[in-house]
Amino acid sequence: MTMSDRSTNLKMPFIMPSQAQKHVTHNQALLLLDAIVHLSVVEERGSPASTPQPGDRFVIASAPTGSWAGRAGQIAIWQDDYWAYVTPQAGWRAWFENSGRLKVFNGSGWEDLPLPENAGVTTLGVSATADDTNRISVSSPASLFNHAGNSHQIKVNKAAATDTATLLFQSGWTGHAEMGLAGNTDFSIKVSNGSEWKTGLAIDGAGRVSKPNQPAARVYRSGTSFTPTAGQQSGVSAFAVNQGGFTLGSAVAGGGNTLVVPATGLYLLALTLSVATASAAYGVTVSRNGSSAVLTLAGSAGNATTLSSSAIAQLQQGDTLTFTHSGSATINAGATGTILSLAMI
Repeated sequence: MTMSDRSTNLKMPFIMPSQAQKHVTHNQALLLLDAIVHLSVVEERGSPASTPQPGDRFVIASAPTGSWAGRAGQIAIWQDDYWAYVTPQAGWRAWFENSGRLKVFNGSGWEDLPLPENAGVTTLGVSATADDTNRISVSSPASLFNHAGNSHQIKVNKAAATDTATLLFQSGWTGHAEMGLAGNTDFSIKVSNGSEWKTGLAIDGAGRVSKPNQPAARVYRSGTSFTPTAGQQSGVSAFAVNQGGFTLGSAVAGGGNTLVVPATGLYLLALTLSVATASAAYGVTVSRNGSSAVLTLAGSAGNATTLSSSAIAQLQQGDTLTFTHSGSATINAGATGTILSLAMI
């Protein structure tokens, strides 16, 4: 049996029987141990450093040049003014000084140390810094949550019904949209202009959907009845329903006030006209900004009657609505009289 002159794993030279200058072999082994034990490399690169320091070690990249040519994957060690080389083995670990990372050699290349199969950590940052509040922090172009089996659920739990379990969407770290269970157990979608939050959609436990900030109103003129003159305009003075910010504007010559539209959009309008009596043909027009006709009802002379009609119209934020009258009729007022209803659709 022939004995090898080098060790199996680290390839350190043995001192052989009757060997002259045994100190040379011994020192070579010490230098090799000094280079690879507690291995720390400056970086991975493809050409020799121009001014290496004694003991500097480098991982030789693919397609190396200069004196490193043909030694891709080896570790170059600058010692005694020359380059020495060692070939890493699978399982070697090295600290990469320039990147500040501990890596392991997998047999063909250097990779970050794998995470343990089961790990418990206090905070976790993925290309980001986690903190006591954001204990998981991820900075990435996208995040993927894939199924294991047939399904995948993302669960957000809260301690009590009055707490919050939501997804918050921000721009420049300012919240602009939020969806989930915000302070109750109804599912809601909220939006913000950066300082004030409004609920756009809410769904209760029975599945009923509401839009608390969708403009909708049901308005009338207080009193019992009034008889406008032909060409006169009149307004409203009370709300049976007011959602989404409708307001009463300036006074109108024929009584009541203008109705001010809170937001730009497409609206469905419905007018119920209650007439006490009419001595001649008459008409009532819902006018926008005092002139543009949106919806018109017309009747003929006669006794009490109720007319109704609807229309769809594009209205702008700040538009005002009034009634323009023609002919001669006495109109019933009050919550059960003449009613204008409208809602953004």
